[in-house]
Amino acid sequence: MATTNLDSADMKAAQAGGLIREDVMDKIWQIDHITLPFTSRAGKSTCDNEYTEWTVAELADPVLTNKVVDGADVTGNDTRLGNRLGNHCQESVKIVQVSDRANASDTIGRDKERSFQTAERQKELKQDIEATSLTMQASIADDGATVAGQSAGVFAFVKTNISAGATGTHPGFNNSTKLVDAGTPGTKRAFSEKLMRDVAQMVYMEGGDERDTLVLMCRPPVKRLIDEYSFTSSARIATQTTEVGGGPGMAVGYIDVFKSDFNGLQLVSNRLQPVTATATSTVGIFNFEFINLCYLQGHHMVELARTGLAEKWLMSVDWCTQVLNEKAIGAIYDVDEAVPMTAT
Repeated sequence: MATTNLDSADMKAAQAGGLIREDVMDKIWQIDHITLPFTSRAGKSTCDNEYTEWTVAELADPVLTNKVVDGADVTGNDTRLGNRLGNHCQESVKIVQVSDRANASDTIGRDKERSFQTAERQKELKQDIEATSLTMQASIADDGATVAGQSAGVFAFVKTNISAGATGTHPGFNNSTKLVDAGTPGTKRAFSEKLMRDVAQMVYMEGGDERDTLVLMCRPPVKRLIDEYSFTSSARIATQTTEVGGGPGMAVGYIDVFKSDFNGLQLVSNRLQPVTATATSTVGIFNFEFINLCYLQGHHMVELARTGLAEKWLMSVDWCTQVLNEKAIGAIYDVDEAVPMTAT
């Protein structure tokens, strides 16, 4: 029932938006503290040109007939040349444009609109690098006209220690073109304990187990498949152990390390890791001693020329991935995230 008083409803209904400042909490509730599991673990390096190169070498296989007669002259030459690999850098950018009035206004949750916007866009730029690094995209040379340079993703390099679905192709670095060719997704299939053990064994056989524990990185749905499978009767896993300091009543329904015959696998979920098709993704087994993020120019911000009553800021980073030796890494391609994990 309306009153004859001049009440708050009357003031809110006054012309031009009312006379009472709305009770808006002076805080922005953001979900932006997203971890970067890949880029935080990768090494860091720099390069002097947009195409960066490195060499890889490996030992010859053991020779079971390696014997000579005492005092005999030696013949032959056992020296070996390494292979020369490379990747192109790509320039990733974010742009902020804020009017002078917006910057001067009393805004909710921040002192200056420009400062808030640039800080948020910097976070997005780092997320872009995290996600792009975990793709199968090819490397592309910048032509200075219409084609932007592009860094190959880590999973485009990996071609040796792999398991792929039918029709999937993973050519890796092309010595003729000096480009990393894109991988082609195959037919999706269920993830399995056997696939995990098989690829871990491949990495071991190629000598990529210099660390006691490698990192198995996957999307959250796949991590959940592993956890749920591990507590079934089908799992070929010994009694799980954990040290819980949270007191009685705590239920543990996950595993964080899988110890295979050849190496330990630290299970890391990455919410920024992209899919390769609907509900289909790649599981990586990483030795981060052999993975770098390389910067031609690191993260920086410059103010652009004014053309009116607004500030314009450009944030950029010139970067690429370096897979120093793809034989130290494993990949299980074409994992179906929608079906339960199996034993075989």
